[in-house]
Order: sequence, then structure tokens, then C-alpha cells
Amino acid sequence: MLFVAVIAGTLWGVGHLMGAPRQARFYMLGLLYVVVLAVQVVLPDGHPLRMATGQSPAMWLILGGGIGLVLLYRAGLQRVRGRAVALEGARAPTLQKQKAGLFQDDELERYARHITLPDIGGAGQRALKEARVLVVGAGGLGAPVLLYLAGAGVGRIGVIDGDTVSLSNLQRQVIHTDASQGMPKVFSAEQAMKALNPFIDVRPYHRMLSDDIAEALFDDYDLIVDGTDSYAVRALVNRAAVASGRPVVAGAISAWEGQVTIYDPAAGAPCLACVFPKAPAPGMSATCAETGVIGALPGVVGAMMALEVVKDICGAGRGLRGRMLIYDALDAETRIITLKRRADCPVCGQI
Repeated sequence: MLFVAVIAGTLWGVGHLMGAPRQARFYMLGLLYVVVLAVQVVLPDGHPLRMATGQSPAMWLILGGGIGLVLLYRAGLQRVRGRAVALEGARAPTLQKQKAGLFQDDELERYARHITLPDIGGAGQRALKEARVLVVGAGGLGAPVLLYLAGAGVGRIGVIDGDTVSLSNLQRQVIHTDASQGMPKVFSAEQAMKALNPFIDVRPYHRMLSDDIAEALFDDYDLIVDGTDSYAVRALVNRAAVASGRPVVAGAISAWEGQVTIYDPAAGAPCLACVFPKAPAPGMSATCAETGVIGALPGVVGAMMALEVVKDICGAGRGLRGRMLIYDALDAETRIITLKRRADCPVCGQI
């Protein structure tokens, strides 16, 4: 064995000094192995040359088998790596387009009716693709908002809600289905949104919004949509949005009436606390479960909220900053009132 090791080292060293490629030097070692194995098989026991090269072919066969297994493993690994590189290369154009905010062919056809609108066009649609919108609540108002934002091609849509789908939701929460009963609303909504538009990034958060996560979560998004039905949660959304400098498209519904506005103190508009500085007295701000709500009303108001989001992202038209749209479905009337910031507002007064 030592004799063969010396010869192998000599061949490798001489090959290196002569500038022979590594592959050629490996071929030389392979040839040496074949010669040694032939010596062990052909020459009789006790022959000096056979004694000098290990005395038995078994040891060389085991060594050769081990080296063969290593080489087969390396070859398999290289093949897998090659296929992975080829697959990554095939995906590269798509990934580059996504990173650059460009559109795939299917997306251009999907958003064609937007792109032909002068107030949106290609630039507006690209802004939608690059936008990040967080929707708080996947219920009555959140349902149409999420569907329309998904259809519009908003690139990243987050949705946070700790509730599950129940039978009483299905009269108005059109993003959920009968088969979704018992499923967390955020995951039911995610399924519907991805089924409508596979090109968007949906981020579901199955938990209630709380003070300890709100501000950090809002920092990950450009715009917040408040579709909740509790003053306490709305106040929490307002505080976190003011701290993060994020505008809030807010809606509310009850029975036959709804309202929509954009709270944005950073742009000179009031925040929720400017308009509603105190929580309503008990019984003055009941939830939908307490007062009831006509099924189509969240669809009307939620669609208005989604429209305000799209307008805001694209810079189209006049938004509802500093104004509140009030809709009376029973009498089919709509009116707009002006809202003002309060200098003494405890939430946004120092901005």
C-alpha cells in the first residue's frame, strides 16, 4: 500500500509541475488503480510485486467500490444542481419582472380596463402593483374591499382578523362561502382573493389587532383600511396610524346607513379622534349583530372604500380627505360633509 501511495503521489506531483489539468491527473491515478488491481489478480500469491502492492485484490476492490460510490454521489449532486440552475434560469425573467414592477402578459390583459382609463393608465396600474395595503377586518366591509383590491391588482394585501366564519356572516360577507364555516376569516378571504387573482401577495394575520403589534404592523404597509365595527378597535387603528404616519380609509355601517372617509393628519386631514373625540354612549353605537344590517349595504360602502384606496394609490380624482360621504340606503340619498382637524386633538394635535 505504501509503495502504491508513493507512486500515486509522484504521479500527482509530476503532473502538477508539468501543468497537467486535474482531470488528466485523476485519469493517471485511475490507470494506476487498474494496473495494481490487474497485478493482484494475474500474479500468483507470494510474487514480490503483488506483495508490494497489498497482497490481496479484496482491499483494492473495496477501495474502488468506495471511490465509485463517492463519484456517483457527486455526479448525482451535480445533476440535481444543474436542473435547479436551469429551473432558476427559466424563472429569472418572471422574477425580474416582479421585482421591477413589470407586468406579465396575463396581467396586461387582466388590467386592460384600468390601463385604458386616462386617470390610471400604465403608471397607475404599476403603482397599484407596487402598493401595500392592510385591511383591518375581513367581515362585512372587509369582504368587498378585499375582493376589489385583489381584482384591481394591489401587489400586497394584508388582512388581520381573529374571527372565524359563521352562518350568520354569509348574508353580507360575500368573500366567504358556506363551506368556509368554522374557518378563520383571513384564510377564507385569502383563498377567495388568490382564486380571483394569483398575481397578488396576500398576507393573512389570524389574530385580533392589539396595541403591542399595531404600530409595527402598520409600518409594513402604505395605507390602512378600517373595516371594523367597534369604536375601541377603530380608536386603536387611529392611534397606530397616526404614529406610523399612514392614511386610513375608514368605513362604518349600521342598519341602512353607511359612511366613508379618509383620516390622514399627515396630509392635513383630521383623524378619527378629531371627529369623534369620545366613545359613543352605551347603546348609541351598536354593532351589526345588535342592530341588524341590510345585506347589500356593506357591499355598497365597501366598494366605495376600495374605490378610495385605488384613487389614492393612483392619484386619481378627488379623495375623501377632510370629507365624509354619508349614504342612506333606505331613502337612496347621499350627502358629503366637511371635516376639520382639531388643534387640541389628543391623538394628532402635535403633528
